[in-house]
Amino acid sequence: MAAQGPFEMGGKCCSSSVSPQSILYQILNNEERWKTEGNPQCFPLPFPNIGCPCEVNRRVILKIPGVTCNRALEVLLKTITFIRKLPSFFQLPLEDQILLIRQGWEPLFLLGLAQERVDFELLETSVPSLLKAVLLNQSPEGEYKLENSPLGASLAEVQKIKDFLGKFWNADICAKEYAYLKGIVLFNPDLHDLKCHHYVQALQQEAQHTLIEFVSMTHSRSRRRYAWMMESLGFLRTFSPDTIGELFFKPILGDVDLNTLLLETLYTKQDLL
Repeated sequence: MAAQGPFEMGGKCCSSSVSPQSILYQILNNEERWKTEGNPQCFPLPFPNIGCPCEVNRRVILKIPGVTCNRALEVLLKTITFIRKLPSFFQLPLEDQILLIRQGWEPLFLLGLAQERVDFELLETSVPSLLKAVLLNQSPEGEYKLENSPLGASLAEVQKIKDFLGKFWNADICAKEYAYLKGIVLFNPDLHDLKCHHYVQALQQEAQHTLIEFVSMTHSRSRRRYAWMMESLGFLRTFSPDTIGELFFKPILGDVDLNTLLLETLYTKQDLL
């Protein structure tokens, strides 16, 4: 069997595979040496995973944030427009409306990215090198301080988004299918604290039934296509909202609360659309 590479440790993070006999281990863990030398600039390890080349710890930013973020904002506004055109949504109690939006805007936004074919390129961010900082006796108060580093979004999470977009583009989803899929996502009866659970469930079932009828008329392998779509919708709910905000909105909006922004735009800023 071929020998494992440095980052192929049976799914384990490479930061946990440092040998006690390695130079890196001795430099970072020989506390007695630092005490006896009385080095006034020694400091604890404040961020053990920074610099790890494992995909889960790698961070990325948009290569052209201005263009991509503006397109993302357009998608967000179109998502709000879609909701506004659903009279059945506004027949729900306000509490149910807010709950459905808070729990559903991320998958609706990702469906919008797919429908508008918003593609984007990434750049991997540079992160502080702890080894270099230790060897140069640099304090964490200097350029290696964690909070001064633009970490970006998780590469693993962003890659999931790009994979999803690619699959939907390859499937050639049409506008009507996107509309039915958005209805299925928005009217989610599985949420706790819904006051009109049965009504929301009926609305979702109506969207599902309409999608099945449409797919059966337009595709020969309709059952397989419909099953794949439903599986994809379940996958959509695994994405992290923090990743979406960090990647698509933080570069131009800063640390804005996207839930608040969505609700304010939906209910009070109708002149924007």
